[in-house]
Amino acid sequence: MNTAAPPKRYALEGDAAAHDMAVPLDSLHEDGLLRDSDQDDDPRGELIQPGRSLSVAQFTPPDIGPAERFMRFAYRLGVPGSTLAAPFRKPAKLRLLATVESPLEGDRQAGMALRAGHFLIYGVKAPIAQLDFSPSAKLTPPFERVMHGFSWLRDLGASGTREQCIQTSERLLINWMNANPEIGKGVPWKVEHAGHRLLNCLVHAPLIMSGPDKAMRNRVLDIMAETARWLDRNVNRADDLLGQIAGWCAIAAAGLLLPDGKPRRLFAEAGLIHALGDFVGEDGGVLSRSPLGQIELIALLVDLRACYRAVQLPFPEAFEAMLNMLVPPLLSLTHSDGGLGCWQGSGAIDRSQLGKLIEASGVRTRPLRNPRQWGYQRVSAKGSILQFDTAPPPLAKHARNGCASTLAFEFSHGGHRLIVNCGGAAFAGGQVPVRVEQGLRASAAHSTLVLDDANSTAVLIRGKLGKGVEEVELDRRLLESQQGTATRIEASHDGYGSRFGLVHRRILILRDDGTELRGEDLLVPSGRRGQKGKVPYALRFHIGPGIELGLAENRKGVGFALPDGSYWQFVSGSGEVTIEESMWIDGSGRAHPIQQLVLQGLASRGGGNFSWLLKKMG
Repeated sequence: MNTAAPPKRYALEGDAAAHDMAVPLDSLHEDGLLRDSDQDDDPRGELIQPGRSLSVAQFTPPDIGPAERFMRFAYRLGVPGSTLAAPFRKPAKLRLLATVESPLEGDRQAGMALRAGHFLIYGVKAPIAQLDFSPSAKLTPPFERVMHGFSWLRDLGASGTREQCIQTSERLLINWMNANPEIGKGVPWKVEHAGHRLLNCLVHAPLIMSGPDKAMRNRVLDIMAETARWLDRNVNRADDLLGQIAGWCAIAAAGLLLPDGKPRRLFAEAGLIHALGDFVGEDGGVLSRSPLGQIELIALLVDLRACYRAVQLPFPEAFEAMLNMLVPPLLSLTHSDGGLGCWQGSGAIDRSQLGKLIEASGVRTRPLRNPRQWGYQRVSAKGSILQFDTAPPPLAKHARNGCASTLAFEFSHGGHRLIVNCGGAAFAGGQVPVRVEQGLRASAAHSTLVLDDANSTAVLIRGKLGKGVEEVELDRRLLESQQGTATRIEASHDGYGSRFGLVHRRILILRDDGTELRGEDLLVPSGRRGQKGKVPYALRFHIGPGIELGLAENRKGVGFALPDGSYWQFVSGSGEVTIEESMWIDGSGRAHPIQQLVLQGLASRGGGNFSWLLKKMG
């Protein structure tokens, strides 16, 4: 008996007509392995707008009375917090009201490098004495985020005791303050950097305020207060919503930990709820569709929750509910080795780093198998994990390292990644050169089909995306046969429709014993009448690290020898396979040379299909 889920279509805008579903693989009918005899009469499904955010009504600020609502309103208009919090006394002396204990752990290796006199950022060592902290300095994005966002404080704290770290932290802080005497000037005062910097200073205050120099402590407090006031006025000027959320979290933390902060906290809670509602999709995935964005948002909320605990106030239920929503989509991108897949600029974040984040969140849950807006289908089958990108790419306003990855997939088994994407565009500027950043975001850097070396969605500068995929049609169902069951996912995108008159449709079928993955890629005319001529195509499969490949004599098969001694075979039913060089970026930003399988040739504009099989042989 077949269990069919109704097909879905994800569209950027409009109510475009649905395309007919692709036919099942012919080879399945020949050998009787799997048979889908229960197709829906009408394959058309609902249209879902990608990037559809949560309704703000679903996540409202904490319930407050009329006096507090007035306080929040007045603070938004610019009335000082001290006037609203205690109108009949002098403003309280500036001090920290509590010490925060965050459950998030830093990178001990990076912290030890700081104590030795240099930054260690995505594998690149940079001596502290030679770094320019000023607004005019030309820094790569990873260095910019670490140096101006003060994430180095967490790493430093993980490297030793407070006494061992104070000298280094004060040296770095003094260098930064001396290089940035003017509030609001230049890159260091992007809302995102200022938000992260203030939040990190508040959370890790003992590292920068435990020295014997009282004047230094007062100077740091003044900088914190000035940054909080600047963020009050400028938080809505962030480059994107994730940067705005960082600003709101910092404002809320300042409202908790600095005197007379209740009006500021009320103001920040309302602003943060709205920003979260605009940035998080209905299934809990961030609208940038980036695992790194998901990780950053979880970390921000975990730190903010620690600030509430420090002053013994309850963490608002809306924020706790948001944390519970954010974790399952992130877990849906974990592979059989426990690490994350390479999607939307992310590298392969390893199991240890991800595990520490999930533990710190306190959320205990399972991966989200079939997220709608997050858009990554997941199939788990006895040690095998399939991840399949079945949604349009993020909108330009949300994308930071946007990738043209529609209908790409990754596949792992028994702790080894067999098929991967290159990943790591967000790490460019460390060991990964900036010049290859756009190449890592291209369709060709993903395990999918490419026409005429063109991206399915235009890859623009500064991480943005242009025109391309507007609609993805999806159908997922369970197949049964005498040989067992399997999960069948079929998806199509229209990214090549306007240029080549073709729709790319991909069918993936994974046995429930995890030993066989069948695929078929189809090119279907997008108009009523197919165009004449041919177009070059390349079907790419990037192979995971540590796998040795052996090409068969007929050049239609490739053997995979895995590090654990197991053996898999890839077979092409549509032409010869070539082996080319590729690269894969791990979660620490290190580039690893790998190989890729390529099926290429000329496809008719009237349509075509290319079938393949990946099977475990022993």
